[in-house]
Amino acid sequence: MKNWIVGLIIILLLISCNKDVPGTQVRVSSLTESVYASGIIKAGAQYNVFATVNGILKKVYVSEGEKIKKGKSLFLIEDQTSRLNTENARLALQLSAQNIKENSNRLRELELPVHLTKDRMQNDSMLYSRQIKLWENNVGSKVELEQRKLAYESSRSAYLSSLSRYRQAKTQLTTEYRQAQNNLKINEELQSNYTIKSETDGLVYDILREQGELVTPQAPIAVIGREADFIIELQVDEYDIVKTKPGQKVLITMDSYKGQVFDARIERIYPIMNERSRTFTVDAVFIKPPQHLYPNLTLEANIVIQVKKNVKIIPREYLVDDTYVYTDPEKKNRSQVKVGLMDYQYAEILSGLDTGQYVYKP
Repeated sequence: MKNWIVGLIIILLLISCNKDVPGTQVRVSSLTESVYASGIIKAGAQYNVFATVNGILKKVYVSEGEKIKKGKSLFLIEDQTSRLNTENARLALQLSAQNIKENSNRLRELELPVHLTKDRMQNDSMLYSRQIKLWENNVGSKVELEQRKLAYESSRSAYLSSLSRYRQAKTQLTTEYRQAQNNLKINEELQSNYTIKSETDGLVYDILREQGELVTPQAPIAVIGREADFIIELQVDEYDIVKTKPGQKVLITMDSYKGQVFDARIERIYPIMNERSRTFTVDAVFIKPPQHLYPNLTLEANIVIQVKKNVKIIPREYLVDDTYVYTDPEKKNRSQVKVGLMDYQYAEILSGLDTGQYVYKP
């Protein structure tokens, strides 16, 4: 009698344990394969504003949240040295422009020897011609003829030499004038680098430096982007990038909008991998964006790779080594199955189980 009671208790315990074994039925449903990605919200055409020169931030012309137009002055960097260099270049150009004028003192100084040597040459030429005629009429000596000839040739050589120096000097002055023009343009361009202007229409989202601080080309000064045009910047793992293509649907969740899912689509895949994070940057856009968005909001995304309808599925956690399932609550029998598409929760059963059949959690 006592043994019978003990046996009954054991049987009841076994039945009770079997009832507690989690089980589920194979059912038909749709299954979606997706790729997980993290990311942030960025304003359209968002960029960091950098200085191209070192210096002290002298003036800030804009404020955070201000709408701006392309070409608007944003910041002024202390440019005293640059202004002085530009002024010196302007003075050099003015001086060069004066020197190149036809009636300038510089050119008149160079023209004077030309006129003097030309007059002397003409005079010697006339005397030489007269001496030739006298010699033809047997008047005068051969020595006088040769002296007149040498005088003419000497004055002619002096004239050609002074004319050459004049032309060379005029060419040099022209060159100096053009160089002065270029130097002024260079210095004006360098000075313009001290005034930082907007590259696009948009909104000033952030100002990262205050007046009086040192700015360098290595650190950004501000963040600017389009106001009502936002981009989703995703980081996709290198193992998943080959499955990702432009046009694919993306499901977005954000901490700022808990419990809501937003549809988006992939617009662009950047073809180079970040070696540090081993990820690729992928841009997506909202199909219907949330009412309010701000740059740098964090998000999580599932990129939909494919959707299969009317397939047999079981929870993925019911699989053993992705190959077997238990078909009895005591886990004495297991069946081999062929698995197809899987996501984070469910697995497609291609063969090995029938719809409605029970499987038990390992």
